[in-house]
Amino acid sequence: MAVTRRLASSLLLSSLSASSPRSLISLFRGDQSRASASEILRRFSTAPAVEEHITPPVDVQHTQLLINGQFVDAASGMTFPTLDPRTGDVIAHVAEGDAEDVNRAVAAARKAFDEGPWPRMTAYERSRILLRFADLMETHNDEIAALETWDNGKPYEQSANIEVPMVTRLMRYYAGWADKIHGLVVPADGPHHVQVLHEPIGVVGQIIPWNFPLLMFGWKIGPALACGNTIVLKTAEQTPLSALYVSKLLHEAGLPEGVLNIISGFGPTAGAAIASHMEVDKVFQKLILFTNI
Repeated sequence: MAVTRRLASSLLLSSLSASSPRSLISLFRGDQSRASASEILRRFSTAPAVEEHITPPVDVQHTQLLINGQFVDAASGMTFPTLDPRTGDVIAHVAEGDAEDVNRAVAAARKAFDEGPWPRMTAYERSRILLRFADLMETHNDEIAALETWDNGKPYEQSANIEVPMVTRLMRYYAGWADKIHGLVVPADGPHHVQVLHEPIGVVGQIIPWNFPLLMFGWKIGPALACGNTIVLKTAEQTPLSALYVSKLLHEAGLPEGVLNIISGFGPTAGAAIASHMEVDKVFQKLILFTNI
């Protein structure tokens, strides 16, 4: 019956997600004339009794945007709810970034790249920061896994024993690559010296989906940081919490201000602003085919 209930919940949330973001948000902003999402799920559930849900043992501390090393509110002051997939209840209200916030984040990333220490420090120093970050993730594995499960809905065992350790290992992998990216001297006809030099590209825009929030985060930031780039990353609006949590750990590990900036928001506003920004040197987005973003 629990499986049937989860299926009913999933189908209902899918139908709700087909609505516009604004209409969906209005459902959870205290409209007393409507039933809460959890009440709707219980009404359509086929389970014989209401299950007692476990409250994850982790505090949601970071719900603001990360710009220039600081957690700040959106310029508009607006927020949006991130929901518990089990119940439809609101976990937290997260700052809703838009084009103005993207402009601030890109400006911070550009300054960090053009004037800051990150692309100028030795590759070995960048490697050490990424390794310290991996150690901190390992220390906080259970908290990160609880937050990932709470916000995304996947089984806790999968988060704690597979996905978070995979991200930790991934950071160590890319940390190892940082000082092993070399140029080439190419043979040439005649008295010429031909050399290929690998350099960081600059400000990287990154847009990640909801299905593997932390893994997608690691796959995007790992190689970009190892090579000395700076980043403006947009989380999926369904699952913004784990990226914000671990980004705090990354700064504790020694990442300079402005190197990693995180914007929570919606595709037509924040995502479009990143993709079209002329000061972003390259945009990475997970394939639309697989994630429907």
